[in-house]
Amino acid sequence: MLPLMKQAPKPHLFSMSLEELRQWLADRNLARFGADQIYNWLYKNWTTDPILWTNVAKKTREAMLAELDLEVPKVVWQGLSRDGTRKFLVRMLDGKTVETVAIAAEDRLTLCISSQVGCAIGCTFCHTGTMGLTRNLSAGEIVGQFVAVTQWLKTNVNHEARLSNIVYMGQGEPLHNFDEVKKSAIVFLEEKGIALSQRKVTLSTSGLVPQIKKLWDFPPVNIAISLHAAHNDVRTELMPINKAFDLDRLFEAIRTIPLKARRRITYEYILIAGLNDRQEDIDGLLKLLDLETSKVNIIPFNEYPESKFKRPSDTHIRWFQKQLLDQGHTCTVRITKGDDILAACGQLKSKEDALNLWN
Repeated sequence: MLPLMKQAPKPHLFSMSLEELRQWLADRNLARFGADQIYNWLYKNWTTDPILWTNVAKKTREAMLAELDLEVPKVVWQGLSRDGTRKFLVRMLDGKTVETVAIAAEDRLTLCISSQVGCAIGCTFCHTGTMGLTRNLSAGEIVGQFVAVTQWLKTNVNHEARLSNIVYMGQGEPLHNFDEVKKSAIVFLEEKGIALSQRKVTLSTSGLVPQIKKLWDFPPVNIAISLHAAHNDVRTELMPINKAFDLDRLFEAIRTIPLKARRRITYEYILIAGLNDRQEDIDGLLKLLDLETSKVNIIPFNEYPESKFKRPSDTHIRWFQKQLLDQGHTCTVRITKGDDILAACGQLKSKEDALNLWN
């Protein structure tokens, strides 16, 4: 007896750009303008049930229900930090979970979004790196995190809540999943949909050189490079990817990134006591970084269970920053948020038993 053919998964509505949705409708002899109406329902009204799309033709809704996946990933747990940060455990349709973090500030609400289940890079300072990689997320699952968290916030916190910024800095290496992350960015930037500004979307990478050289084909969002060391021996200890793409190759690739006028590349630098916080590390950074096109974001190390590294003192963090400022570099220190619920940078790690971690 022949084995049954496995049915191909339906394409997800959230994966489709506005133009792709227009073409999908046209291919079925349905009105193209229906795509604009649907985008308005999805990303302006946050209404994902087609039954409620009262101005969308019945035939269009029936076709979508039959041929597209319209399910929203589910928020199965959320934790609130003392500083207002919220961490969400979001479950995909296959049961896999990722963590997504909403970070509140006076003038914005930023979603730190995941691009993979786990991560293959294996950075030794990162909790996610201990998971290994399970799979990539689809564009629909990436956008779905945004939709799920927005709906949760509007229902449970404030019906006027609006996520204003996105950073691709959750679980996973975004450039390992280049095509799906690119598709999700196109959806986030669409003016008739979520309509985020290019300046309010930041793509972070650990330094995948071949993919960095493809950024000319990516929407012109902010770029952040996870640098974390100014010398190859230290960077290799922290980031095994440096064995394949050392600092020389990394900066050669960075120079190919197209920058708009007055744009800079952010270099993220996790500061770890006794390892990359010395005068020689400052000297190395000054040699590596171009004054006009770079800014440094110091991230004091966020400790987590079983981590072997330590956070420097606040006094030492300020000293490190001052050395760069005194040489004319733009240098900020990231305010730690959400560390009490393991939601800070480098602390994310979703597990099958994650629901039990906080009970």
